[in-house]
Amino acid sequence: MSEKLIQRLCVIGVGLIGGSLARALKKAGAVAEVVGAGRATSHLQKAKELGVIDRFETDISLAVKGCDMVVLAVPLGAMQTVFEKIAPELNDDMVITDVGSAKGSVVRAAQAAFDMLPDTLVPGHPIAGTEKSGVEASFAELYNNRRIILTPLDTSSDSAVNKVRSMWQACGAEVVETSIEHHDEVLAATSHLPHMLAYSLVDTLAKMDEKNEIFDFAAGGFRDFTRIASSDPGMWHDICLANREALVKMINKFSHDLQQLSKAIESNDSDYIKETFTRAKQARDKYCDSKNINDSLE
Repeated sequence: MSEKLIQRLCVIGVGLIGGSLARALKKAGAVAEVVGAGRATSHLQKAKELGVIDRFETDISLAVKGCDMVVLAVPLGAMQTVFEKIAPELNDDMVITDVGSAKGSVVRAAQAAFDMLPDTLVPGHPIAGTEKSGVEASFAELYNNRRIILTPLDTSSDSAVNKVRSMWQACGAEVVETSIEHHDEVLAATSHLPHMLAYSLVDTLAKMDEKNEIFDFAAGGFRDFTRIASSDPGMWHDICLANREALVKMINKFSHDLQQLSKAIESNDSDYIKETFTRAKQARDKYCDSKNINDSLE
């Protein structure tokens, strides 16, 4: 094999995120071989036919053999089981990272699976995605100009962190680092809470007697706001429980503010309503549009 950034990459969970990573690295010429791993042979065969992976294994222990980079793109609830299957094959040349949306959960899973946290483990999270899922939805440009958050551990070696950073940069992404705690607090507010609101709103309306008429008259604003309710329910179930402490804090804070707005509307408090809307518009214009917030579902 010619010298590449990554000689043998194992993607465990070849869906939208894992598949797009493999496509991007292949397009960039940054990987020599991609091994796919997962439970469904038919799904992995499809990934091979699409050229996303070069070969596959349904046995994770076999899939990671000889790999210098292993990426876990599986639901948070499956992390510990996957780590346990990797453990017997772990060596000093195998860098391990993930794409999970709640980093505290990933680290707890790793701690439970390994005798000690490997110095080649570098938790990560790409702030990218669409409402679609599956390897058929993957595309090489998903990470272009998107932000990737790494949350290195005290045990993470500099060489492992640098390799994971270089991998994502090869995909066209901007890589930043933060603590696990800060990551989970920020994502609870900016990603996890909006998903809970979208799911809850659609569910509330779907349970109303007039639901057919309601959805018939839904305008663009409704579609834009609730688009993320089309995301994978299983994945978001895991995220919801994995980051529950930070998420509950945000739900409670939002519930309080929403109740205040409800009271203002009920009491015809025009000043409170206008001040709230004006403050919100100014904040979004300042912090979102100026930073070119993308359509990521994470």
